[in-house]
Amino acid sequence: MKITASEVNKLRQSTGAGMMDCKKALVEAEGDFDKAIEVLRKKGQKVAANRADRDSSEGAALAKVNSDNTKGVVLSINCETDFVAKNDTYLTLANALADLALECDSLEDFLTAEFQGMTIAEKLIEQTGVIGEKIEIGGFKTLRAPYVGSYIHAGNKIATLVGLSTVIDNAAEVSKNVAMQAAAMNPIALNEDGVDASIIEKEIEIAKDQLRQEGKPEAMLDNIAKGKMKRFFKDNTLVNQDYIKDSKLSVAGYIKSVGDTEVTAFERVALG
Repeated sequence: MKITASEVNKLRQSTGAGMMDCKKALVEAEGDFDKAIEVLRKKGQKVAANRADRDSSEGAALAKVNSDNTKGVVLSINCETDFVAKNDTYLTLANALADLALECDSLEDFLTAEFQGMTIAEKLIEQTGVIGEKIEIGGFKTLRAPYVGSYIHAGNKIATLVGLSTVIDNAAEVSKNVAMQAAAMNPIALNEDGVDASIIEKEIEIAKDQLRQEGKPEAMLDNIAKGKMKRFFKDNTLVNQDYIKDSKLSVAGYIKSVGDTEVTAFERVALG
């Protein structure tokens, strides 16, 4: 049967598939629009199965915050190549998915949410068929606070959120600065209390082994190792790190200098 250009274009606009793929799908579906979408979706499932073991370390890391700055989400929509990640169509889709993610509280909620007549999980499979690369969610984190700010590193490689305990006049600038710190310095926790006990034990043992190799007496190891841990916390916890815009201050010192607020939490998602 004859398939018109307008029908092909309508399917292309709806699915993002290429013109020839859309035409073939409509021919196979004998002109039935909904069946053609199913044809394309099944093609995506086949491609997804064939590419399941491929590495998807490229893509877009994005941050979205709601209108009153009380909730944010960071997530990465991953693909296989930088070429696809920089494509305008891919970035438009990624941003549309991120907008919907803001309405969800977990990755499970997000993947089952409806998007363009299908679930997000189904959309990812469909787009795997359209694009020809493995498309998946690489990271998904949400944050709630009296004020939530965000930062996306150039090239959509890293996205971060920061929560503040109170809404101060310059909350947008302050939260962005701290979110930039989290992106650049990749802290493992907000403060000492947030560091997992297993990490602390491991670091103490590493410090003791180093001290033994230096010939330090066994009786002195615990006290010296505790001193080394202070340095570990300074380097690896957000509020104790040197502030990247003024190394004379810690991040906590910077926060104290700008208003009556504290950093309550942060989230970070990165590609790779």
